[in-house]
Order: sequence, then C-alpha cells, then structure tokens
Amino acid sequence: MNVDELFRKPNLPSSSANGKRKFEASDAQAAYKAAKLSPNGDVKHNGASVEDEPEDDIEAGPELPPEDEDADEEGRFFGGGVTRDTANALDYLDQADEEAYVEEKIDAAWVRRLGINFERKINKNAELRAKFESDASKFMASEADLDAQLKELSILTEHPELYPEFARIGCTASLVSLLAHENTDVAIDAIEIVAELLDEDVAAEQEHWDALVDAMLEADLVNLLRSNLDRFDESNEVDRSGVYHSLAVLEGLASQSTVAEKVGEKEVLEWLMKRCRAKESPFSQNKQYAAEVLGILLQSSATIRKRFISELEGVDFFLQLLAAYRKRDPEKDSAEEEFAENLFDGLTCVVDEQEGKAALVQFEGVELALIMLKEGKMSKTRALRVLDHAMSGSGLEVCNQVVESAGLKTIFGMFMKKLDNESTEHLLGIFSALLRLLPGESAPRIRTLAKFVEKEYEKVDKLIKLRRDYAARIAAVDEEIRAEQKVLEPAEREERSDEWFSRRLDAGLYCLQTLDVILAWLVAEDGGARKRVAQLLAERDEKLDVLKASLEELLDGVEGSEEGQNQDTGEMLKALLECL
Repeated sequence: MNVDELFRKPNLPSSSANGKRKFEASDAQAAYKAAKLSPNGDVKHNGASVEDEPEDDIEAGPELPPEDEDADEEGRFFGGGVTRDTANALDYLDQADEEAYVEEKIDAAWVRRLGINFERKINKNAELRAKFESDASKFMASEADLDAQLKELSILTEHPELYPEFARIGCTASLVSLLAHENTDVAIDAIEIVAELLDEDVAAEQEHWDALVDAMLEADLVNLLRSNLDRFDESNEVDRSGVYHSLAVLEGLASQSTVAEKVGEKEVLEWLMKRCRAKESPFSQNKQYAAEVLGILLQSSATIRKRFISELEGVDFFLQLLAAYRKRDPEKDSAEEEFAENLFDGLTCVVDEQEGKAALVQFEGVELALIMLKEGKMSKTRALRVLDHAMSGSGLEVCNQVVESAGLKTIFGMFMKKLDNESTEHLLGIFSALLRLLPGESAPRIRTLAKFVEKEYEKVDKLIKLRRDYAARIAAVDEEIRAEQKVLEPAEREERSDEWFSRRLDAGLYCLQTLDVILAWLVAEDGGARKRVAQLLAERDEKLDVLKASLEELLDGVEGSEEGQNQDTGEMLKALLECL
C-alpha cells in the first residue's frame, strides 16, 4: 500500500469522477444555454404559453414535514436538536460547576501560600543549578516554573494593602535577590515585577508603599539594579527591555524625596549621564527615559542636585548636550524631542541652586542661552525659562553676565514682539531680577534702566498695556469668587480659599504682581518713568495707588515667613511702598 492510499478519502456521492467534492467556477455559456432551451431542445419563449403552465395536481420538491411536531414520541428533537435526557444531563453538569466554583480570597493567608510556593521554586532552581551546573537541560524546567511563579506576583498590584505582609514574610527580599540570577531572562522578569509593584498607578497607601520599598532597599535593590544595567546588552531586544524596566523602577523610587536620596547615588547618576551621552541612530526610547529619570531625581532632592553639580559637573553635562539644539529642532513628537525637553527641565532645576548659578556662568551657559533666544526655535522659550530661574533669588552673578554678554538688547527686543503667556511670564521674571539684584548706580543697572526709558518709554507703555490685560482677567475671576462667597458659610469659605487663590494664579496673578513690582522700581528710580506711568494709569481713572494696593497684597503673602529669601522680598516691598 502506498502513501496516497493511506490518506485517500472515502468515496462520497458526487458528480465528479473521483468522488471528491469541489467548488468549481460556473460555466457562463453553459448556464445561458440551459436557461434558453426547453427539455426537448426547443428555444423557450419569454412569455408563458398555455402548454407551459404546470398542472395543479403535480407535486414537486421534498415531502413536507408532518404538521403535528409533537408526534415525535421519543422527544428526539426536544430542545432544538438535543434529546431530553441529554439536556437534563447538561443542566446537571452546569449546576455542579456553579456550585463547585468559589472565588479565591486574596488575603494575608493567600500571600503566605504564595510566598511558600515562590520560595520553593527559588530553592529548587538554585539546588538544580548547583547540582547540574554544566548541564542546563537538567534545570531548565525548574527555571520555567520559577519564571511562571514570578509572574504570578503581579496580582499583588491589585491588592497593595498586602504589601506589608509580603515584605514581612521575606518574599520582597527573595524577589530582589532574583535580580542577581544567572539567567538574565529571570532577572529581567524580576525587575519588571518590581516596576509593576512600584508603579504610580497602583493605589497603595503611603504606609503600604513604604513597607515594600523599605524592604527592597534593605535587600540592596539599587546596587543590584546598577549591576544589571552594566551587564545588559541593549543590542539585544530582551536586554533592552530590561534596561527600560530598570529605569521604571528608578522612576518609581524617585517619586518620594526621602527615598530619592538613597537612589540618586553618584554611581546611578553617572550611569544615567553615560546613557544620555550615548550616540545612536535611530534615537531610542531608553535614552529619552534615562534623561527623564535623571530629571525626576534632580527635582526630588536638593542633596542630589548639589552632588550632581559639584561632583559630576552636571551643568556642563547639560550644556554640552543642549548645544546641539541651539539652532536645530528635534523631530516633532519624537523621542528626541522629549529628550531635549527633559534636558532643559534638568538644567532649569539645577540652576535654582546657588552652585548651579555659578556653574552656568563658569561654563558659558548664559552665552548659549542668549544664542538660543536669537537663533533657536523650540529652544527659545526653554532657554528663557533657564535664564529666569538662574537670575532669580541670589542670581546676581548671572544678571551681571547677561548684561556683559550684550543680552539686554536680545531680551528687550524679544519683549517688544508678540509673546505667548509663558514667555511673558519669564521675561517679567528676568526684568524683576535685574531691577532687584543689580547694585544701585552700577553700570549694569544704569544700562538696564536706559533700556526701559529709551525710544520714548515704549517699554513702559508695553508694561502698562500688559498690566491692563492681566488686571481685567483677575477682576473677572474676583467677581466670580465674590458671587460664590455670598452663598457660603464662613467655614466653607475657609475651605475653598486655596481653590480661589489657585484660580487667581491661573488668571495671571503672578504676572500682575510682578508687573507692579517692575513699575514701582521704575517709578522710584526715574522721574520721567514716574510721570509716564502716572499719565498712562490716569487714562483709566487710576493712580499710583493701584500699584501700592497690589504691593501690599503681595507683602501680606510673604510677611511672617522665616525663609531668608522671603524676608528679603518683604524688605524690598516695604522700600518700594515708601517710594510710592
């Protein structure tokens, strides 16, 4: 017997010679002839003839079913094709299944059972690996079991209230220990589970999150993560996912400032900087993610910022990478665009520190920012924000450098153009810093004042116009708030005070108050500016008292603060009020 005979199908009734049922394309010509010829071969007429009419007593087609369907005594077709006995049997099985199924209760006892199974899988795999070190086939099955058990831990993300119990029985330490597993696939899966447990979307209470994180840190999570980052080869897709999940763990830990300081050690910062510097094409998601995690760590802790600036020359690191975008824009909505945004965020964060301001001047960051203001596109607004933060507070050195680098022409020229709200806010912050920090009668201050009064006070005119716009917005919001206050009890008003203040800020309260501070400085220092401001305010039946009222409100907000900067602000406001 040959192979063909073994697989030959049984003959079935068919018109084909070989007995096989086929779908064949119809023959159009044959169908046409069949429709036109009568059974005896004559051509049929379109109209019916008397001879063609069918006889009434001739039956055709299959015989009709019996009219009485209940005549089926055996109930063979009862229930739509199923016998009565079969239907009863199926109903019995369905009922038994429903009674047997009981939803598993996820509680502390469940966690303990899960932990026991998890520990068994870890121990069995370790034992077989040690016993059959040279024969992977002997421990591969145990590794697969361990990996499957590991993935089951993700259910804990739905029950974060069990995190403390998971940590108490030692499973957290066991999970972290798998990051050092010889099989990188197992280590990567362990990292992914850790990332899931720490994800911000998990609705964990602070105490539950703390219990888990404390146990992880005690098990040396950060150092194990750092070691894995060195052994992963990102040319391999699996290892690339391992780096991504490692960054996700760092991001989760960095969300809390107290934990961030333990994470942001020098070695971790160095690896993130190295990953950001890596040249690659196309631009990878991990490079962007490394810059994002670095920015989060810097925002979380002043200690990390100072370490980054002083020990790692972090300001110079940002300036070198950002120099590529002084004239060139990254592709829109790309990973590179997010990368550049993250770099600007990080630089903005570190120049808030006094050490960062000094480093910005030292590494010629002021000059780079001014180039971006003149020639950049995407970088223009970001560079303006960096200068605003660097010049605020104790940024005298930066203010002087802006003037010395011929930055006043660029900044004031930008101010006279059409601006968006963000750029306007940063420019006002820069003007306020220049007037507040530059010493009286110094050359930089005189040059700054000259810019305000040149060309027949056009800058003062623009300031007053902006003030009117912001004052109108605030007035509209204040009217809404007063209407809401009328129908509320005193206690309810107190509860909503923060919300109302937030609404006033959104309407432009910060910009309005900054404008009034700038105008007060000009009124105090230049007689011509004072006359111009008074004249423009009078056009709306206003006097210098509106500036005074605004400064008094601002003073109320900073008085009583123990912070040195706010105390300095209070003293400045009092001096300006005396001049008004």
